[in-house]
Amino acid sequence: MQVSEIFAQIDQLLQAIEQDAPTTAEQLEAFRIRFLGSKNAFKSLSPLIKEVPNEHKREFGQRLNAAIQAAQTKYDGLKEAIQRSAATANIERVDVSAPAYPLHLGARHPVSLVMNEMIEIFERIGFTVAEERELEDDWHNFTALGTPADHPARDMQDTFYLLHDPATLLRTHTSSVQIRTMERQKPPIRIIAPGRVYRNETISARAHCQFHQIEGLYIAENVSFADLRQTLYFFAKEMFGATQIRLRPSFFPFTEPSAEVDVYWGLNSETDHRITKGTGWLEILGCGMVDPVVLENCGIDSQKYSGFAFGLGVERIAMLKYQIDDIRLLFENDVRLLRQFTSAG
Repeated sequence: MQVSEIFAQIDQLLQAIEQDAPTTAEQLEAFRIRFLGSKNAFKSLSPLIKEVPNEHKREFGQRLNAAIQAAQTKYDGLKEAIQRSAATANIERVDVSAPAYPLHLGARHPVSLVMNEMIEIFERIGFTVAEERELEDDWHNFTALGTPADHPARDMQDTFYLLHDPATLLRTHTSSVQIRTMERQKPPIRIIAPGRVYRNETISARAHCQFHQIEGLYIAENVSFADLRQTLYFFAKEMFGATQIRLRPSFFPFTEPSAEVDVYWGLNSETDHRITKGTGWLEILGCGMVDPVVLENCGIDSQKYSGFAFGLGVERIAMLKYQIDDIRLLFENDVRLLRQFTSAG
């Protein structure tokens, strides 16, 4: 067979590709099988390369490849056009005059509302927000805070350790944020540390393994217990409208002296009697002067600097503020509860 006849066959196939104009998915599939399938029309031309003289073999290959590429390009373009046409045909007509679907707005969660309010109160007296990791190591979560491995205070917090890395744990309090801040920042330090913490407290029907805390820390020269009391009085007054607070001696491994703080809630209703157990006083947080050992662990001179720390559970404050009687309601995402905070959000 002459070279001109072989090239003419390629040109005929190229012309057939240009003339074929499928408009449906079925016709397009037939086009694909004819020109691009496993037994396409070009298969019969490939063996002819043996009959092509060496000086024309390159031209033969170029023409053949160009024809195959033309078939592929046309197929891709037609496929996209047919699919777009089918999608457009399936679009339902929209009546633009019909009323819109109602848009249901969400609301901030009561825990978020209370946490933001507490942050705003402390920011007004110079505290800044500090945030850190929730996966912690033993040093920052326990040891640097004056609770070594054999310390009985560790029994107060049932900790979640990682199975593949026992040296890593889910933080049990945001006190670890205080340690990391003191390690990298020189006094004066005045921070609050809000965030999630984790403890295995399933022994209580009212408990939950995750909850939220806000802890505060103030380190400077000549910081006294009177500074602590006045700071907490300001918070109680702004948060609850409380006119009285009281501090009761307590124990925390990282503060000395330590105290529990109560606000006078009053006895104006049956609910007041119930939640205060008839005393009118309600515990809201724990606090104390930072133990000098903790300061030294963080590289701060305890002879020059002193400070105080405090911590409170956000869920407890939210329950008090909004009269929620079961902590589990805060984690169940029941819209009947959340809808009550739409205006507050």
